[in-house]
Amino acid sequence: MSAVFLEAPRRLVDVTVDGMTVRVPEGATLLDACRQHGIDTPTLCYLENLTPVNVCRVCVVEVEGSRTLVPACSRRAEPGMTVHTDSERVRTSRRMVLEFLASSTDMTLAGPEVRRWIERYGAAAAPHAAGERDAARPGEHHVTAGTTADTVAQPVKVDNDSYVRDYSRCILCYKCVEACGEVAQNTFAIAVAGRGFDARISTEFDVGLPDSACVYCGNCIGVCPTGALMFKSEHDMRQAGTWDESRQTVTTTICPYCGVGCNLELHVQDNRIVKVTSPLDHDVSNGHLCVKGRFGFEFVQRRAVES
Repeated sequence: MSAVFLEAPRRLVDVTVDGMTVRVPEGATLLDACRQHGIDTPTLCYLENLTPVNVCRVCVVEVEGSRTLVPACSRRAEPGMTVHTDSERVRTSRRMVLEFLASSTDMTLAGPEVRRWIERYGAAAAPHAAGERDAARPGEHHVTAGTTADTVAQPVKVDNDSYVRDYSRCILCYKCVEACGEVAQNTFAIAVAGRGFDARISTEFDVGLPDSACVYCGNCIGVCPTGALMFKSEHDMRQAGTWDESRQTVTTTICPYCGVGCNLELHVQDNRIVKVTSPLDHDVSNGHLCVKGRFGFEFVQRRAVES
């Protein structure tokens, strides 16, 4: 009988979060500790199936003895740590980050939790003016002072039948880059181009998607928090004014294309599949899909025409 090697159990670490002792496994992050304690900690660039990149800084917390605020999504919990998640310093930092983002990019399609955080921290940023983007000339910048991203001057990119890129909504969270890279797809079709105010998400040499290395897995869409990347089916329905999530149902099933067993979440409106997602906690796909799983639902709509 061959030996079976078991992973050594991880030591538990006690940290104090907002006056309460929280015990987490060694190697866990402060965000893990906060969530275990039931604390609603805002995150934009973090996702469970991606590597933390520490760029949005909206999850920062205050650790006693630390000179600066630390990102909860990547800072490891250490024995004896005392953490404050709702101090005035933390609230001010989070409010400023949310104000800068909301004032420079279109956040109207961000998830309801983002709007809740904006209200919670009193982020009184001027709303993004969509008309500025439409009136912008090539190379002209319409951004609010203090913003970190110059993406709003780009027109909506519709160059394929699978998904649309509207970088006026991009907050440079890097999630799409991570999903396209070694974390999931290993295609490296997109990356951050430019520096400073010229930073933007781009394909190699800024070519269209059909001419890039993109394999249309759509994993970048699945992780985008603001709607900058969107199914073309959803984009077209929003343009036509027919998109209505209140009328949609979500059914979980197994992808029919191969034997891997990826889970699909079918979003259905008016008896038609309008988009496909995958649950982050599924141990086969971890929220990621291939082009067939993500976009191969069109055959379902091809009903036979009666003669």
